[in-house]
Amino acid sequence: MKAIEVNDLRKVYATTKKAPGVLGSIKSLFKPEKAEVVAVKGVSFSIDQGEIVGFLGPNGAGKTTTLKMLSGVLYPTSGSAKVLGYTPSDRKHEMQRQISLVMGNKAQLWWDLPAWDSFVVQRDLYGIEPKLFKQRLDRLIETLQLSDKVNTQVRKLSLGERMKCELVAALVYSPRVIYLDEPTIGLDVVSQKKIREFLRDLHSEENCTIILTSHYMQDVEELCERVIVIDQGSLMFDGSLQALGEKFQDGRRIRLVLANQVAKGVLEGYGAVVEYNENQVTLEVPRAQTAQIAARVLSELPVEDISIEPVDIEEVIRTMFTK
Repeated sequence: MKAIEVNDLRKVYATTKKAPGVLGSIKSLFKPEKAEVVAVKGVSFSIDQGEIVGFLGPNGAGKTTTLKMLSGVLYPTSGSAKVLGYTPSDRKHEMQRQISLVMGNKAQLWWDLPAWDSFVVQRDLYGIEPKLFKQRLDRLIETLQLSDKVNTQVRKLSLGERMKCELVAALVYSPRVIYLDEPTIGLDVVSQKKIREFLRDLHSEENCTIILTSHYMQDVEELCERVIVIDQGSLMFDGSLQALGEKFQDGRRIRLVLANQVAKGVLEGYGAVVEYNENQVTLEVPRAQTAQIAARVLSELPVEDISIEPVDIEEVIRTMFTK
């Protein structure tokens, strides 16, 4: 079953250009110059129920705009989208109670109230049975270590604590489709790890569909087998993480620990030297020649330890957008 189907989805914003200075402001007031900004350019993809998909792209690529259209927050300019069989822009209650949107840079909790009060509102709004609500809320609070924070005003929480509370509010009613836009922003590495583990367990137990955007590639690598990449509003890639690496970075990293230092010029005869620190060296070599070059290195250099690794996914993404 397809949880999400997107066909030629497009979003265009109308804006007004303004020349600099006071004269420019006066001119734009009486004779504004109109312009269009295309945020999403005819994107198409589908996601099966139960998939966890990474949604990647640089700042301004159109990721958040797409998620907002899929959740019904924004109306598309053209194209179509279906979520659980519903058109998101219709904003039907039957769909809204089955989806959730968490945005790392936007709060859904009441700023002046304790987070607990917002959770209770979610319970009443979505008609959750009190017993089920308590069980799920207790688990979320324990997992995210919030027991001493839920009765504190949201405005007094740190960014990381607030993000954890935002996740609780978004997940307490067991949505079938979850949009996570930078859910680990502001969290320390331990909290990031706990949230990833929780999301993995949640997905395994409830078979929910998750779309994840994150600039922390560790989030994507640990949770997502499939990634969708967009840039400047256009779809650039849709496939597995492995296929992404093979398509945009045809290389492997050979990490060496040497018994004694070898001149950088000598090492460059084996591959591109990407790290050079006394006796520890990292070479980048073409994937097809990895075995041959590794054999040469072992026979010709004073190697104490060697490991061969794929290029880091973050490096692949950086190379992709640079190209």
